[in-house]
Amino acid sequence: MKARKHLALFANYAIIIVLGLLFILPFIYTIYTSLVSTRDVNKLVSITNWTFDNYIMYFTNDAYNVPRWFLNTTIMTGAVIVGNLIVNPLAAFALAKLNFKGKKIIYWIVLATMMVPYHMILIPVYVNMANLGWLNTFLALVIPFLYQSLYIFMLRQFFVTVPNEFMEAARIDGMSKIGLFWKIVYPLARSPLITMSILAFAGTWNSYLIPSTLTNTPKMYVLVVGLNSVKDAVFENTALIMAGVVLTTLPILIFFFLFQKQYIEGISSSGIKG
Repeated sequence: MKARKHLALFANYAIIIVLGLLFILPFIYTIYTSLVSTRDVNKLVSITNWTFDNYIMYFTNDAYNVPRWFLNTTIMTGAVIVGNLIVNPLAAFALAKLNFKGKKIIYWIVLATMMVPYHMILIPVYVNMANLGWLNTFLALVIPFLYQSLYIFMLRQFFVTVPNEFMEAARIDGMSKIGLFWKIVYPLARSPLITMSILAFAGTWNSYLIPSTLTNTPKMYVLVVGLNSVKDAVFENTALIMAGVVLTTLPILIFFFLFQKQYIEGISSSGIKG
């Protein structure tokens, strides 16, 4: 019996390792290809022949302007995360704990918007941004990302589980509703908020549709849009293209590994309860 359990455990770990290798091999190939010269693509070469020339070219060649695109992406992503940490929790708290007319209707509208592809509302968003004079500005890059129905739903599921006794005790002590939210409820949502931040980081950092639609000047390009704009010019330079892929992917991996524990806790606490 004990041997059978060990065999089953070994089989489970073997399957996990094999699946893990299958998922990670493409990224390993991408990193390796980005570190070799064009003539060595799809060849195995010694580590002594590896080079960072592809990355150096991105940051030194004026035709790519990667430092500016990287800065734009960082500013946009940082602003979106901060905005999501304010807007979505407030909406989720209202739908979870406050009583007002039309609450259920609004909640179902929020859920319904999760089923609408963003492509369907892209033209109205563009028209509104143009009327406001926000095209080719950071406002156009940030505002469309601030409302996220998925995050509202996720946080609402967590806030529902917060005992009402905490709120009632705070209200008896004279605390306002907004004070109750920021001082009592908000700190309890640390794990789902980190989960939301990771998802927002990944979704914003690699976003192409909105930035490419609302900006058309190279100075305001984000990293993904900027690298895509020069893709045709270096189409045959696979190593250089792979270096661009690594530049857009690595920050997301680092962010995830730093907060993976809180991410898993947030998914378990907000995704299945309520």
